[in-house]
Amino acid sequence: MDSIDAARLQKLAGTLGSNPGGVFRDDEGRRFYVKTLESAAHARNEYLAAKFYQLAGAPTLTYLRAGDPCEVATEFLALDKKTIAELDEAERRQARRWFGVHAWTANWDAAGFHGDNQGVAEGVAITLDVGGALAFRAQGDPKGKAFGPTAPELETLRADPDNPHATKLFGDMSPAELRESVAVVTRIPDAAIARIVAEHGGGAALAEKMIARKADMARQALGWR
Repeated sequence: MDSIDAARLQKLAGTLGSNPGGVFRDDEGRRFYVKTLESAAHARNEYLAAKFYQLAGAPTLTYLRAGDPCEVATEFLALDKKTIAELDEAERRQARRWFGVHAWTANWDAAGFHGDNQGVAEGVAITLDVGGALAFRAQGDPKGKAFGPTAPELETLRADPDNPHATKLFGDMSPAELRESVAVVTRIPDAAIARIVAEHGGGAALAEKMIARKADMARQALGWR
């Protein structure tokens, strides 16, 4: 598919998240969600974060190229459930399986400000927005040194009172659940991480950082009993 040019599409609905955006439809009836971020760097960051999620096997929306470098486009997905509060216990277990991926990518917004970054479509728990992963916060502020070679998110996503929906979802994970969620990441070969970064506009420093974060997660997991 060619890149998505929102200006050529019919707008059906407005913003669904914390950044300006809308639901659009093309002449063939296909629907998309297109949002505008603070910068082209933030948009590239989100596309790369989605690639890391997909590398780990974590379900995400289907990302498409956008014509505007500051935009992020995804296929519109009809959801059966739109918030963490709606998830049943089996769906919560599904969502918790990808906790390690959220921590690895420093996705502070994994749960969402209103618990609305996790949903369910056709029985599959899915992360609906990865704009808060890697080097940027969800609304575009750079994380700076807070996105470093270690993964404190293994603790903060489970215990930060300022991130209540994340703590409700991840805070009561058992040691076995935590170890398995980390293993999802630590099983990824270093070469695969480097390849994803190189293919999608990242630099060598990011590849090194993601490999270091993976190793740090493995070290932390040794202490869980």
